[in-house]
Amino acid sequence: MKSPAQNMRGYFGVGAEGISKSVNLGGLLRSANAFGASFAFTIGADDRALEMRSDTSKADNHLPIFHWRSVDALQLPKGCSLVGIEILDGATDLPSFPHPLRCAYVLGPERGVLSKEMTARCDHLIRIPTNFSLNVATAGAIVMYDRVRTLGRFAPRPVSQGSEAVELAPHIQGQPKRRRRQG
Repeated sequence: MKSPAQNMRGYFGVGAEGISKSVNLGGLLRSANAFGASFAFTIGADDRALEMRSDTSKADNHLPIFHWRSVDALQLPKGCSLVGIEILDGATDLPSFPHPLRCAYVLGPERGVLSKEMTARCDHLIRIPTNFSLNVATAGAIVMYDRVRTLGRFAPRPVSQGSEAVELAPHIQGQPKRRRRQG
């Protein structure tokens, strides 16, 4: 049985700017692998972070991981929106954010924020509505979960506690549609 993440349309990647701890990068990559990311990346990462000792899923065997030295070097696929995840005034709260079908999420460094260059390059800025900053790997996992939850095919949640979830109807493909050429 395929997971709902495997049935989603579009693609996404996830990465971090200026990450310095291999445990955080390893946790982010493990979550990226689990949630079905198409790629992962770092920008200006500390060389020690690239050791990724805590990635027990061996994400680098399952998805491409790119390492860029600077924001200017960052290259994303054509049509891919860049979404910055940061606690900033004016950022959209995650529960209100419509995830683009094709995007890359980028998190700021530990004990820091996304650079001005990165913020300027982002098409969207979102924030997780918390009282204080979260660990990079945790914040990335929350955003990826929200993406799967909103773009995946799930049955609606019951309205009240103790109610049964309504089973999702199977997808039925309709007949081919023929289009007439105009002109």
